[in-house]
Amino acid sequence: MTSVVPLTDPKSPPPLVDQLPALYAAEVTHMRRAPITNSFRYRASYWLVDFDQLPAPRGVFRALARFERSDHCDVRTFLAEHGVVADRILMLSMARTLGYVFNPISVFWCYDAVGAQVAVLAEVHNTYGERHTYLLQPDENGRSEVNKVLYVSPFYPVDGHYDIQVSKPGANLSVTVTLHRGGDLPFVASLRGQRRSASPVNAIRASLFQPALRTTILIHWQAVRLWVRGLKMQPQ
Repeated sequence: MTSVVPLTDPKSPPPLVDQLPALYAAEVTHMRRAPITNSFRYRASYWLVDFDQLPAPRGVFRALARFERSDHCDVRTFLAEHGVVADRILMLSMARTLGYVFNPISVFWCYDAVGAQVAVLAEVHNTYGERHTYLLQPDENGRSEVNKVLYVSPFYPVDGHYDIQVSKPGANLSVTVTLHRGGDLPFVASLRGQRRSASPVNAIRASLFQPALRTTILIHWQAVRLWVRGLKMQPQ
């Protein structure tokens, strides 16, 4: 199973919190061990931004890296519905490039006025245009357990539960999602990133070489490979 980054105090303020926006050069890994063994990994670029002060690039940069609140849930309404008040929200997500975006997962770290963590949200999108937001309740190691609600992989029905571990968005970050379904061996997806400055050069490189469209193509390619190998699709 993919290792994760432990948290000694998940509620303390995150480091480098004022150096935003920032980029994370990430490696995403999927490991499936039943009924067919399959694993793959790819590189992606994720942005860490202040959700209430989204970057507003101009000119060519607007086409290469744009952020829209409508691409995500209404975070503050969601928090209010769960009795949570946050003074600041940091979001980890991919940017729109040439008008296109797809985020298999976005993470929101929510803090109060003194910088203490009051909530963590994991928003999951599938390739059918649907999304669901999970309210996480991390333990001292940043781990949470939630029931699976959204149809994501065409090879898994909507059942089971996730163990999710999210680290702080510091110099490095780690997000690990483990799906448990009855007696099946767990499916593990992880995202590990190293922080980079959001300089023009880094932003252009991320947008040109690791856009969200590339992630979508790789996900579909892996699905075709699994289908060819005989893995049966599950109804939505």
